[in-house]
Amino acid sequence: MTAVHTAEALADDLRGLGLRPGDVVLVHSSLRRVGPTEQGAATVVEGLRAATGADGTIVVPTYTAGNSLSSPLYRERVRGMSAAQVAAFREAMPGFDPATTPSTGMGAVAEWVRTAPGARRSAHPQTSLAALGPLAGRITGGHALDCHLGEASPLGHLYRLDARVLLLGVGFEACTAFHLAEYRLPAPPRRAYDCVVADGARTDGRPGRRWLRFEDVALDDGDFGRLGSWLEDWRTDTGRYLVRRGRVGAGIARLLPMALSVDLAVEWFKEHRMTGGGSAGDRSALIRPPG
Repeated sequence: MTAVHTAEALADDLRGLGLRPGDVVLVHSSLRRVGPTEQGAATVVEGLRAATGADGTIVVPTYTAGNSLSSPLYRERVRGMSAAQVAAFREAMPGFDPATTPSTGMGAVAEWVRTAPGARRSAHPQTSLAALGPLAGRITGGHALDCHLGEASPLGHLYRLDARVLLLGVGFEACTAFHLAEYRLPAPPRRAYDCVVADGARTDGRPGRRWLRFEDVALDDGDFGRLGSWLEDWRTDTGRYLVRRGRVGAGIARLLPMALSVDLAVEWFKEHRMTGGGSAGDRSALIRPPG
């Protein structure tokens, strides 16, 4: 019979992984890979809150793609449509409202946090994050439109707060923190983004909408898996692995310090993106134990 995981058991697993009271933790998760729980996503969040305590803050991505003209989801939905059909589809696209718009593809745990009493959500119409805990307002406030995941986003606050990143049943491909490193590269490539946001009500009673266009860094997570594999081999000057790995529920979890991981990601991107050279196995030029 498949074990049903309790919040207490998940909290014990998370403590064993290294999560501590007072931690600020950015969580990416797959409820399916955690395995059956007593109350679904609520049990996972309860376990996270038990492990981090009353002073801890849980942060999750709550991205949205259904209101964007520049998302892969939009391109997939309009593929093969006529110009008139595309125009009608755009007219029907819902505007983003941080209070009500569900996230897209972020999973049940992220949605549970987003809708939890006391949770706060940043206002970015494409790459919002939600937080639950005493630092939620500080982390989610002031998310600039032209800064998806850079310094003027919750990721910038998390970096400065010495947050930790928890990959719960998911791989490094989902590690949002690496995007902050993209912003720290010299002259990162940029592109235009288009999306629609809620804007009051129209005279006919239908929800009002407003289109936004802005320029920002061209985000690219295509090499995050290779970067993560490299980080898993990285050791500090004390000989400890940077990434802690263990089982939480039925899934494999990884816990890593955000600030040092982002700093290392910057150097890895410089080597692998800007020069096109090197390999994940050649770390001689990049590894410098902190000290």
